[in-house]
Order: sequence, then structure tokens, then C-alpha cells
Amino acid sequence: MSAARPEPGQGPVALALRVVLLLAYPVLSHVASLRNEGIWAAVALAGLVLLCLLEPLARLRIWAWAVLLAACALLWWLGGSAWAWMLLLAPPVVFPLLVAWGFARSLLPGQVPLVTRIVQALYARAGMPVTAALERYTRRLSGAWAGVLLTLALINLGLAMSAVPDGLLAAFGIQPWWPVTHEQWSWCANIADWGLIGGFFALEYAVRSQWFPQRPYRNAWDFMRQMGQLGPAFWRDLLR
Repeated sequence: MSAARPEPGQGPVALALRVVLLLAYPVLSHVASLRNEGIWAAVALAGLVLLCLLEPLARLRIWAWAVLLAACALLWWLGGSAWAWMLLLAPPVVFPLLVAWGFARSLLPGQVPLVTRIVQALYARAGMPVTAALERYTRRLSGAWAGVLLTLALINLGLAMSAVPDGLLAAFGIQPWWPVTHEQWSWCANIADWGLIGGFFALEYAVRSQWFPQRPYRNAWDFMRQMGQLGPAFWRDLLR
């Protein structure tokens, strides 16, 4: 029997496109900051809009195509002004803040922490039990991720306020106490953020490997691969 075809917006091709768009955004945003050209900022933001709308676009939802076309037209119009670059200040603040809220919300009474749910799913696929010690660890790890992402969002907010000449404070005619250039902002918001997130992930994985040697994955790459195999339905339910 042939394998069932994935739903529109799902499957390996859609996943690869999401990864490409996700990786392309900080690169295009960094180029926009280095060149100080609004059109590059518009392209970076258009890619981000496409990433957010990918599934409804694949399902041929009229509203999604209308939003994409309207957003691209607006960004093209803004590309000749400083507003296009100013819009780049928002994603490094908004997206970490939203993800941090997702981790923090899962720690509320009656909720299962996000990392705990992921670990439970991975261990269930392998028929392995999740110990009480591992559940405690994953709960604390969920809180740690919330703290890390909230810290990044606050740092990026401070940088967005201090950017010159088109930062948040400068837009209201206020001279920042510690001004940073477009390039300096970008190196922090588009490059260093990813390095900090990757470093925290690597450090945490090393600690987890020492404390919990019995696990259903062989290494970090296998861990990431198995998380991807949990399927779109799992991740949609996780992020609700």
C-alpha cells in the first residue's frame, strides 16, 4: 500500500519550506540592517508573513491569499521609507515573548509543561516510562526556557528602543541613553539571539544526557529528528 499523502501545508516539502523561510528571515533582516535599505526589510518581512500563512495558503484559503497580497503590497509601499526598517524591530521582541508565554502558561495549575509533553510523547513512541525525576526536570526546564526567551525579548526591546536613527525612542524625538546603530542592533537581534538559544539547547542537552542516560534517542540529531516525527497534529495541539 502506498503511504497516505500529507495534508496541504504538511509533509516534508512544507517542513523544508518552513525551515528555509525561518532561516532566511534573520539573514535578510541582517542584510537590510547592513545596507540600510527598506526594500530588503520589506522582503524579510514578506517572508515572515509567508511563513505564518503557509498552511492556509496551501489549503487555498481565499482570506490567506488576500492577506498575503495585501501585506506584500503594503510592504512594497513602505520599502521606500524608514517604516520598513522600523517594522524589523518587532519580530525579535514579539516572537520570543509569545513562545515564552507558551512555556510559562503551561506551568499553570492543571496544565502539563510543554517540555514534559514532548518528552512524554517521545518516550511513549519508544515504549519507555517517564520517571518522576524526569518529569520534575522537564517542568523546571520549561520554566528555564520561558525565562531565557523572556530575557531575550526584553534585551531586544531595549535595543529596539536604543536604535538610531529609526528606533522607538528616536521616533518620538528622544535621544537614547545608549544609542546603537542598525548594524549593532542586527548583530544582536538576528545573530547573537540564535547563538544564545543554540548554546542553551546544547548545554541543556549535555546536562540531560548525564542525568538521564536511558533515553529513546541516540544523540542530539536523533532527538531533533524524532521530535519532527511527532507530526503536525501534535505540534498544533501543543501550541494551542
